[in-house]
Amino acid sequence: MSARFDEIDWRPTPLGDISLRRRRYPGSDDDVYEVKLGDEFLMSSLFTAGEIALTELGLARLPGGAELDVAVGGLGLGYTARAALDDPRVRSLIVVDALAEVIDWHERHLVPLGARLTGDPRCALVHADFFEAAAGPAGLDPRSPGRRFHAILLDIDHSPRHVLNPRHAALYRPDGLRALAEHLHPEGVFALWSNDPPDEEFTATLAGVFAGVEAHVVEFDNPLQSGTATNTVYLARRDQGHTPGDG
Repeated sequence: MSARFDEIDWRPTPLGDISLRRRRYPGSDDDVYEVKLGDEFLMSSLFTAGEIALTELGLARLPGGAELDVAVGGLGLGYTARAALDDPRVRSLIVVDALAEVIDWHERHLVPLGARLTGDPRCALVHADFFEAAAGPAGLDPRSPGRRFHAILLDIDHSPRHVLNPRHAALYRPDGLRALAEHLHPEGVFALWSNDPPDEEFTATLAGVFAGVEAHVVEFDNPLQSGTATNTVYLARRDQGHTPGDG
């Protein structure tokens, strides 16, 4: 039986103070894990439907019999990564996170999915700036510069308009998306989580770089508000006959 509230870890980071908290959900025996950056809630194990849908929708767009190499931007509590490992087609997964503290939580098994992710030989946790890596030719895997992936799944910022760091905004513009697309195989999929409703302007920007662009609304129960809430998952495919640098 855990305490009703416990701050498991707190540390200063370049983005601000980050903390990992655990609390007992009222009226149950379930523990809820939460991550805060400063005074802002980043994620909660109470709300994982959007993160899981990001992976499931993204990988569903890829061929059924193929072996897949997947990159995830943003580790968080690990639900996007776990959903990828649950897909038997995934032969390798790298998860890129700029905060060594978050990776450490998983390596020390301070979060519920830590043992699962660190114990799977297909999964590698990479301490790096996803946005910097996506913009450069070396790409997302420091062990294999220039490596391409069948899917890139991104869950870091609140949305393309509400970013955690002003530097991130460049990725959501045409040049940033073209650079990211270079790290995908032809017909590879880029999937993006957003906490905002579908954004027509951003969808049009995606469509200028990728093919088959869609915005899926994911609805899930929100017991804190006695109702439902929604996230958005954007899906886009690198066209086999299109070179991202062409615009």
